[in-house]
Amino acid sequence: MSKAIKFIAEQDRLLLKYQPSDIRDPLYVVRKLETEGRATIRKVFTFESTDLVEQVESNEFDEGERTFVFGIAEGDYFRISRRILGLKQDLLLCKQMPLTHKIFIANRDISIFGRIDALVDEPIVVGGNADVAIPLESFDELLANFPTTTELTHYARARVTGVLKDYLGTMSDAQIKLDSYLNQKKSIRNRSKIDFIKDYEPKKFEYVRDEILAMLREVEATPDAFKEKDWQRQIVEFLLLIFPKYVAVLENVHIKDFYSASAKATDRFIDLLLVDANGNVDVIEVKRPRPHQLLSRNPGSRGNYTPNGELSEAVMQVEKYLFHLSKWGRAGERVIQEKRKAELPSGFDIRITNPKAMLILGRDKDFDDRQKFDFEIIKRKYANIVDIMTYDDLLRRLDNIIAMIHHNFSKLGTMGGHA
Repeated sequence: MSKAIKFIAEQDRLLLKYQPSDIRDPLYVVRKLETEGRATIRKVFTFESTDLVEQVESNEFDEGERTFVFGIAEGDYFRISRRILGLKQDLLLCKQMPLTHKIFIANRDISIFGRIDALVDEPIVVGGNADVAIPLESFDELLANFPTTTELTHYARARVTGVLKDYLGTMSDAQIKLDSYLNQKKSIRNRSKIDFIKDYEPKKFEYVRDEILAMLREVEATPDAFKEKDWQRQIVEFLLLIFPKYVAVLENVHIKDFYSASAKATDRFIDLLLVDANGNVDVIEVKRPRPHQLLSRNPGSRGNYTPNGELSEAVMQVEKYLFHLSKWGRAGERVIQEKRKAELPSGFDIRITNPKAMLILGRDKDFDDRQKFDFEIIKRKYANIVDIMTYDDLLRRLDNIIAMIHHNFSKLGTMGGHA
C-alpha cells in the first residue's frame, strides 16, 4: 500500500504521485476525475482534475497512475490547500520534513491531520521556526502514539490531544485520565500481553464513560452546548466501541421512497447508518437529551405514563427508514455501495438483510418506579424492531462492561495462580 503514494519535492512545489493498489479497479480515481472532476484517494486526499500535473487521456493501456500538485513552496514551508485534506485552514509543512503516506494516513485510512484539525481553529504548522509550529520531535511522538487497532476510529481524538496539549489547548477530565495511563506504555511493554490487556481494556471503556458523563453534564448546564449533528457524531463514535459488531458509520445516506407518492419515487436521507463487519446495515437515530423527552409529564386518567411526542415521532421515523430500506432491497444495496464506496474497505459489500434500528435519547435517572415500569413496557413493545436506549442505559452498560472485564481477568489471574 505504501508504494501507492509517493511525494516528490521540487523547488517550487510538492507533488503527490499516485499508483493504484486495487488491481480490481485500477481506474477508479481516473474515472472519478473524468466524470465528476474530483476524486478521493485513501479517504484522505481529495484532488480535482485541475490539480493534475498533466492531463492524460485514459486508454486501454492506462494503469491509472497520476501525479498531482499537492503543495506550493512558501518560504521554508510547503503550503497544502485545505481543500485537498478537508481541513478548516491550509496546512504548512517544513521543507526538511521527510514525507511518506504515514504522516497523513493512520490505520483504517484515518486522516491524521483531519483529527488534529478537529481539535483546533488555528492553522496547523509542523516543523520550522514559526512561533505556532509543532516541533518535528513532538509530531513524531504523535505518530508513534497514534492508535493502531480498530479502536482508532473511536478515541484517536483523545490520543491526539495528549500530544498537542502544550501547543493547542487544554484537555477534558477523561482525556487527562487516559493520558496518564498512556504515559506508562514504555514500562508496560516489557510485561506479559495478558497483564497489558488487563490494564488496557478497562481504561478505554472508562474513558468513554467519563466522556459521555461530561457531555451530559455540559448539555444539562447549557442545553445548546452542542449542535445536534456534533452530538450525534461524537456519540456514534463511542457506540462503535461499546457495540464492536459495527465497524463503520455512514452519514446522510440517500434512499428511495417508492410509496409516499404514487407518481414517482421520493428521495429520503437517513442521518446515520451503522455497518457491521459483514456489511449488514442498521439504522441509528441519536437525539440530544432534553427534559421530558421520553414520557408524558403526568400519568393519564388510568394512571399510565405514555410515550412523549418526540419519542413516538422518532420511533415512527426509524420504522419508515427500515421499511424503505427493506423494500429497496438488492437495488438499494448496489446504489449505496456505489455512492459510499470511498468510505468502505476495498471489496466490502453492503447488505440490506432484515435491518433493525437503535434509538438513543433522553435520561431515565430520575424516574420513579411507576415511570420505570411504564417505560420498560414501551421499550418491549417495539423491541422486535427498535432498540430504545437512554443515555443512562449506555452508562449502565459501560459500568457493567468495566466490572465484567475486571471480574474475568481476576478469575484468569486465579487460574494462572493454580497452574
